[in-house]
Amino acid sequence: MSTQTNRLTITEVASCDDCAVLRLSGELDQSCETYFLATLGNSVAVGHRHLVLDVTALAFCDSRGLNCLLAIRWLLARRSGRLLLAGAGRRLTELLAQTGSTRLLPSYPAVGQALIELPPQERPVWPPAPPGPIAQEGEPEQP
Repeated sequence: MSTQTNRLTITEVASCDDCAVLRLSGELDQSCETYFLATLGNSVAVGHRHLVLDVTALAFCDSRGLNCLLAIRWLLARRSGRLLLAGAGRRLTELLAQTGSTRLLPSYPAVGQALIELPPQERPVWPPAPPGPIAQEGEPEQP
């Protein structure tokens, strides 16, 4: 499932009962704040205690975007969960370092490395299976 505003797209890439991997692309700033918080808040509301954000395609994040990340981190921490970033670029990495947020918002080179930080029973299958044709009931599965 993918939702977007003019400047930010959020796509669920993988999930299980406790965790969702979401891909962010575009810009995370004041113009997308409400959309970002509502979308990730909905993910938490359906039971995800852990969120892994693939930020590889996030082109811009300012202080308002950072505050959004910290707000989601706070929400997940209240549920004994975690917010992990994967694939942060140079600018986001610098923003985290300059604001002293690297400990609060840990970043990993790739989604798979971030998922390893979670208990095995609380993480989705990674990498996700590619989408394929759905077999109708009674039909054999495609090889």
